[in-house]
Amino acid sequence: MEIGEVVTELGRILPELPLKLNESMSGHTTFRIGGPADIWCRPENTDQLIRVVRFAEEKGYPCLVIGNGSNLLVRDGGIRGIVIETTALDKIALLPGCVIEAECGVSLTKLAVFAMENGLTGMEFAFGIPGTVGGAVYMNAGAYGGEMSHCVQETDFMDSSGTVGTLRGDEHMFDYRKSFFTRNPGYVILKTRIRLEKGDTASIREKMTELKNRRQESQPLQYPSAGSFFKRPQGYFAGKLISDCGLKGASCGKAKVSEKHCGFIINEGGATCRDVLSLMEKIQQTVYQNCRVSLEPEVRIIGED
Repeated sequence: MEIGEVVTELGRILPELPLKLNESMSGHTTFRIGGPADIWCRPENTDQLIRVVRFAEEKGYPCLVIGNGSNLLVRDGGIRGIVIETTALDKIALLPGCVIEAECGVSLTKLAVFAMENGLTGMEFAFGIPGTVGGAVYMNAGAYGGEMSHCVQETDFMDSSGTVGTLRGDEHMFDYRKSFFTRNPGYVILKTRIRLEKGDTASIREKMTELKNRRQESQPLQYPSAGSFFKRPQGYFAGKLISDCGLKGASCGKAKVSEKHCGFIINEGGATCRDVLSLMEKIQQTVYQNCRVSLEPEVRIIGED
């Protein structure tokens, strides 16, 4: 189908669906980088999300589901097909048994605050991570000793045929920055249920404040980035390897290795995807030549050159 036909058909099926043509992805990623998506839309509820994905599947039209783009690097040529942003799907509820149910677009900070306000501990690590629940489950996000695998109980999803189902417990196949969903990228996360423990609200708040301060002291939060750019290699820390190789402050174009935390590649303003990829390759080559350690991106690199 041509873009015009897709837009016309979507408008007929879902007239209330907010969508845009040739939408720059730089406004939808925390890196502030990326070429245009052919079609961008933001479903306002789970039913709309399901119907858009099913539409794309039925028509054989490519689609990509994202959260707030906190772990994405979009290539300068943009994305062909439909980009479906889930940030409007942010309903959250407390269920019996210390369980929180959160839609895929709920921010991790909102989830951590909601848990704290209800006297539940176990999500403090997520406070300040600039991602959504869907993305966190997808990649088993973690920090400061905590990760999603420690608390995710069930996840509702839609598979590549449009059928809705539920994963439970070990079916999530969690591993370091991996899950069932990274192994099955055609599946779409709809909502997740998280089991926590009862705790003291004041102590939980104190821990969240402590972690917030640690992030502010150690991370270049004033610059656009996608967080830690590389996965942690076994037995090492990526940031230390990069620093030890003399790459602190190294740059390509407007992309730069943060001097505050060498595990971050930052956008100093106007960086392109090519700038970031050139710097990534320079880092990988230098670290391997000096340390014989291969660095693998944690950030998802998508789109066309």
